[in-house]
Amino acid sequence: MAPLEGPYLRFESINFIMDKNLRSRILWLFGLVLLYKFGTHVPTPGVNGTALSEYFNQAAAGTVFGLLNLFSGGALEQLSIFGLGIAPYISASIIMQLSGFMFPAMERLQKEGESGRRKISQYTRYLTLLIAIIQGFLIAGNLEALTSPVTNQAVVSDGGLSFRLFAVLLLTAGAMFTMWIGEQITEKGIGNGSSIIIFTGIASALFKGISTLRLALENDQLNFGSLVLLGALMVAVIAFIVMVEQGNRKIPITYAKRMVGRKVYGGQDSHLPLKINPAGVMPPIFAQTLLFFPATLVSFVGFFSAKLAEQWRDTFQFHQTNYLFNIIFVLGIFFFAYFYTAIQSNPNDLAENLRKFGGYVPGIRPGKATSDYFDTIITRLVFSGALYMSAVCILPTVVTGTFNVNIPFGGTSLLILVGVALDTMSQLQAHLVNQNYDGFLKQAKLRGRRA
Repeated sequence: MAPLEGPYLRFESINFIMDKNLRSRILWLFGLVLLYKFGTHVPTPGVNGTALSEYFNQAAAGTVFGLLNLFSGGALEQLSIFGLGIAPYISASIIMQLSGFMFPAMERLQKEGESGRRKISQYTRYLTLLIAIIQGFLIAGNLEALTSPVTNQAVVSDGGLSFRLFAVLLLTAGAMFTMWIGEQITEKGIGNGSSIIIFTGIASALFKGISTLRLALENDQLNFGSLVLLGALMVAVIAFIVMVEQGNRKIPITYAKRMVGRKVYGGQDSHLPLKINPAGVMPPIFAQTLLFFPATLVSFVGFFSAKLAEQWRDTFQFHQTNYLFNIIFVLGIFFFAYFYTAIQSNPNDLAENLRKFGGYVPGIRPGKATSDYFDTIITRLVFSGALYMSAVCILPTVVTGTFNVNIPFGGTSLLILVGVALDTMSQLQAHLVNQNYDGFLKQAKLRGRRA
């Protein structure tokens, strides 16, 4: 096993081969991802997959269903048994986080440590089941009214109550099994299971987008020079996302000396790292879902009245290339960035925890002054993070208008892909550091015994 060099780990490929535990985790990860991808290709009986796919390509673009289909890697477009994907579990997790902000009982439960975490996980599973059943009923009930806009074929050939119940049963079971896969990846694999599943869905959708670019190149809609420029732009955006996501605002912290028995603890200087983008990738997802709501509402109205849907479609003429869409999108990103950060980060808690451990910010009095200082820093970081996410998210619109071709990646998709990849790599490195550190201690003890 490779030794430690100073405070850093020499990150070599031999570690992946020699570390049995890590090798087992990686095999678990790939095995569970393959199992999930297999389930996304198992169709629900009684559904015309071709007609449903044609409907998604025409009518569901720019709606919440299109966004969910992207995150599921096309599983909803085929209405496979994993058609709901990880979305019900993500929705339940977000609701549980918000409930801690709104209800004192849930807030106390979140602070109870491991026992509280287990209870919250159990409540999240129950809520996931309820959300999956509701979404399954909505989808199954509306499928019978859908027809392909190309061939005019019905999506469901033989509907009725039996089809609805069977579809709800399969979709709900698929959603719960997907949740189980995500939990197993988190526990026995590498990285966050839910994020890995979303990463897999978006990454698989990129291959379809690359085929679209190839067809545009063959049909002279895009020349080779523009394609090279587009690829270079994508690499530059990814590098920019990596730079920002890895960046931290380091706040200096000093710990006071204290006597415990005959030993002196503390007295050293440290720092508190705060991410440049503290809200993560959730604000663009929330803002995009909110903007897609009118188009989603129009699609639901179309199930009951085609004439009324046509009138509403003229009223809610909203597309991603529209300037008003992008302005509201940016405003939504800023709003949800501040809102989500307020839920996740509490300056009062940061100041109180710092005080408990005997630390303080040099030049800032402990207590309310430290809390106000943290609040000012976090507010500025949220603004810079929202500005960065807005620039990345509206870039596809600018590129589409410049090159006159639909690009295979969106800003939100890139943020998720890069963020999940960075988080997985950091966990992988942390695991290797831990394994090498344990090995280093064992070797040191062995040398001490021999001496």
